[in-house]
Parts: sequence; structure tokens; C-alpha cells
Amino acid sequence: MRKLNLNKPLCFFDLETTGVNVSKDKIVEISILKVFPSGNQESYTWLVNPGIPIPAETTAIHGISDEDVADQPDFKTLAPRIVELLKDSDIAGFNSNRFDIPLLAEELLRAEQDLDLKKCRPVDVQVIFHKMEPRTLSAAYSFYCHKELENAHSAEADTRATYEILKAQIEKYEGLENDLKFLSDFSQHYKMADFAGFIGYDKDGDEIFNFGKYKNKKVKKVFQEDRGYFSWIQNADFPLYTKKVFTGIQLQQLSNL
Repeated sequence: MRKLNLNKPLCFFDLETTGVNVSKDKIVEISILKVFPSGNQESYTWLVNPGIPIPAETTAIHGISDEDVADQPDFKTLAPRIVELLKDSDIAGFNSNRFDIPLLAEELLRAEQDLDLKKCRPVDVQVIFHKMEPRTLSAAYSFYCHKELENAHSAEADTRATYEILKAQIEKYEGLENDLKFLSDFSQHYKMADFAGFIGYDKDGDEIFNFGKYKNKKVKKVFQEDRGYFSWIQNADFPLYTKKVFTGIQLQQLSNL
């Protein structure tokens, strides 16, 4: 199997969490497999104390309990090491565009780390898989790598499987270029201004609302005509990164006055 054609490192990562709410849930395990252009690899896995209880139904899925993380560092302690790994890299994962990247962005903001993941070119191996062969991670691993995925829902096993699947996808599909820009563009369903999908773009390239009473309306126009809506957003239960994007749009509007 040929190696990935990289011009900078690519960090495959996977999260296990307390749940699926990007605004409220926390990371309990993170695994990062950093692949260098040379093909060399570095692998790191950390259990994380989320500071909140892990629901029993979530523990039943990934097997990580409150007792497992009681003596582990919190995310803020680990954040500088994670930023050091990611800051010079692109990023890849399985269903990462919709969940792992938005949640990681939230955790980094909570930890007061200034790393804008928008500057890391993302490759979502699940999107490529669903476009080519709609199935799950275990099925993808079996289909592409002809092996059974052991320890599914273990962050380290899922991360390494995702890396192997992407290499096999490039090998299998003639039209799938071994190029990070192509893979990043191909693995995104829609282009979003934020990670959680609350802010999209219109045909003019302007940010628009993807929700609520102003859905499909230009954000900058709404903020001009209904300034209270911006205040409502900042006090509502939106992800921190989404609020950060809205703030940037608002500041740009004010600077143009």
C-alpha cells in the first residue's frame, strides 16, 4: 500500500466523549496519530478527566467510566501538548467534520488555546467512504483493509483504522487523488463558516444563517437591521466557536461604519 502524498504532517485523531452535544459535552479520551510526509508516525493517546459525570449509557459504548478518568489530567492540562501536535498539520478523522472537529474546537477555546482549526485542512474519511461505499467504520475497515476491527470505540483502534482506510481508499479509487487539498474538498458535504453548521455561505460567498427565523439570510444584513439578535446569540446555548465567528462578523461590520 503506497504512502500518502503529503507536503505537511497529517494528524488523524479520534475522540471519545461524555455525549454528542458539542456545546456541553467533554472529551474523555483523545488519540492522535501524526503522519509525516516521510511516512514516519507518532502516536499519542490520553484519557481525560472531563470534570463532569460520564453517563452510564455513554460508558456502555466506549467503556470509559468515571473511575477510569478520576486521576487523569483535565483537557486544559493536555491542551498545550495537543496544540503543539496540531499547529503545523492538517487533520483527518472519521465523521470528524460534523463532530470531532467542532467538539475539539470547543475544548480548545475552553482551555484558552489560540489554535484556529479552520487553518488545518480537514479530511473526513467517513464522507469519502459514504460517497464511495455507504457503511460504518467497522464495515469500512473490513471492506477496504480486509480485516476485522478489534476494540471498536477505542479511540486508538479507531484512529489507526481510519488512517489505514484512507490509504486503502486512495489505492482503490483511480479518481481519488493522493493530494490533501483534493481529499479535503472531496470529504466535505458543504462549506460552513463555523464547525457546527449554524453559519453557511450563499452564492455570493457571504455568511448566512442556517437556522431560526433568519434562515438563509445574510448575517451581516441581519446584524445591521436587528442588533438585538446578535446579543441573543451570544447569551444562547451555541458552541463557543460559532459565537466567535458571529463576533468576527459583527466586529467587521462595526469597523466598516
